[in-house]
Amino acid sequence: MIEVAWLTILLAFAFTFTNGFQDASAVAATFIASRSATPKQGIIFVAAMDFMGALLGGTAVAFTISGLLAMEPETRLVPVILAGLTAAIIWNLVTWRSGLPSSSTHSLIGGLVGAGIAAGGMGGVYWGLEELLAPPHEMTGLVKVIAFLVLSVILGLIAGYIMRKATRTLLMNTKRSLNQDIIRLNWAAAAIMAFSNGANDSQKQLGVIALVLLSAGFSTSYDIPLWARMGCAILLGAGTLTGGWRIMTTLGRKIFKIDPIHSFDSQISSGAVLVGSTLAGAPVSSSHIISTSVIGVGAAENPRKMHWSVGREILLAMIVTIPVTMVLAFGISLLLIPITRGIS
Repeated sequence: MIEVAWLTILLAFAFTFTNGFQDASAVAATFIASRSATPKQGIIFVAAMDFMGALLGGTAVAFTISGLLAMEPETRLVPVILAGLTAAIIWNLVTWRSGLPSSSTHSLIGGLVGAGIAAGGMGGVYWGLEELLAPPHEMTGLVKVIAFLVLSVILGLIAGYIMRKATRTLLMNTKRSLNQDIIRLNWAAAAIMAFSNGANDSQKQLGVIALVLLSAGFSTSYDIPLWARMGCAILLGAGTLTGGWRIMTTLGRKIFKIDPIHSFDSQISSGAVLVGSTLAGAPVSSSHIISTSVIGVGAAENPRKMHWSVGREILLAMIVTIPVTMVLAFGISLLLIPITRGIS
């Protein structure tokens, strides 16, 4: 089981890297597309802030992720996590090749749930159904995760729309020279957005690693070691630097033509949603929050100039990711679990 545990931890690090070019790259999309920064400046700056967010971002989201699976004995969790991570990485690579801003969070949740059901039946997942009608901040388990995944993208859309309407009114009849001030503000907005993204995204993998360490007997608590946090921070930043250009093109150019003020509106609105979700301990999708905030900004600016077909593709990716990765992880589990039992 020791070998399987370390393989699972390595796979969690690999998933963090794919997370970098999937979710984190979306953070730089509007910043670069609005010409507030050159591609090189923007991606390096965002990667650096992602690194800082992952390093300093807390543990609330990690504890939510670590409580999704419910199995006895806990040693059964390691191959389940291995199967879930494998399914999530496969889906991240498929959607990256398509240039779709799919969600690493959705793929990880779907992978863990599908693998948990394969290994332990419906009781292998902590659903949290007893809190189904409770306020979101009082929910636990999968119910809390799904509630915040849905609520966050709706809030991203609404916040983007309201933000664009507000700034349009406030900046009416102002001089074009104000654009330079907005570009400078975009650097601050991008910093906040990237830091909060790094804080939320890295904690998902850190929660998985903490669970593996506990299940394999390497730790006696859910404490997250510094080497794990540092590793996730480095890989999240590296993934942002190397692999996100396809997704940036989709978000930054294909929905509608983005100017500096649109980037500012989108980053402030989506950043606020991300910060709130992280403080609530909710693992949410940065790419989906940013996507819906961009759509909200574009709809407020001029609905007729929107490429709604791209929005439909993004919505389709939101809907199918969890079911697809659940099925994929279920199948992988049926293959992996007997093999890992032989190793242990």
